[in-house]
Amino acid sequence: MVEIKTDASLEAMRATGRVVAKALAAARSAAVPGATLVSLDAVAREVLREAGAASPFLGYRPQWAPVPFPAVLCASVNDAVVHGIPDGYRLRDGDLVSLDCGALLDGWAGDAAVSFTVGRARPADTRLIATVDEALEAGIAAAVVGNRIGDIAHAVGRVCRAAGYGIPDGFGGHGVGRRMHEDPGVPNEGRPGRGMLLRHGMVLAIEPMVIGGGGDGHRTDDDGWTVRTLDGSRAAHAEHTVAITAGGPRVLTAL
Repeated sequence: MVEIKTDASLEAMRATGRVVAKALAAARSAAVPGATLVSLDAVAREVLREAGAASPFLGYRPQWAPVPFPAVLCASVNDAVVHGIPDGYRLRDGDLVSLDCGALLDGWAGDAAVSFTVGRARPADTRLIATVDEALEAGIAAAVVGNRIGDIAHAVGRVCRAAGYGIPDGFGGHGVGRRMHEDPGVPNEGRPGRGMLLRHGMVLAIEPMVIGGGGDGHRTDDDGWTVRTLDGSRAAHAEHTVAITAGGPRVLTAL
């Protein structure tokens, strides 16, 4: 079931989205060579604590997960696509990092992700990150009243495929509301004009992911969470929570 939010609810979700944006910005600023992934998680936890927000990630355990997620931040490095568990790994110059964070505030959820390079960037990584950001912007631009879910999926997938990158199958965006993951699903590839009609008051997490090697294959680590590229190539991931409104798409997880 898809909940249509009132304008007042969208304002409340915007407050949650700002907390998510602040947590991601703080964790990204702390992502310097030598910093551990667990220290980035600590930074994000402090932002949530100061805002009086809870984490929808911490303790989250969908049916497929062997254990609950142990952190408030997903930290995925280099060949990790999504769902990396923060640990004692120390960041190195040139690492490609994707951070994904969520928040729960006053009963509403927000979810966003960003990819960036620590220190000096490889040209190939710069292009990979630029492409996933472009795909996110294309998906947001297609998130207008009267369009359909397939229009968002097509916009995202077209950018990724045109750049020659793979799209991990089985992963994509989702509805957001009282919970972090709600209906409808938002694929990262699809046919325009298909799927659910977009209406004022719908809220979606648009979430492109790209694999630098060009293939779509992936595998999951023994921790049951970290998803890696099958060919060992690097990956990038970006996400915003977006409200569908009569005035156009509204990004709720921006500063």
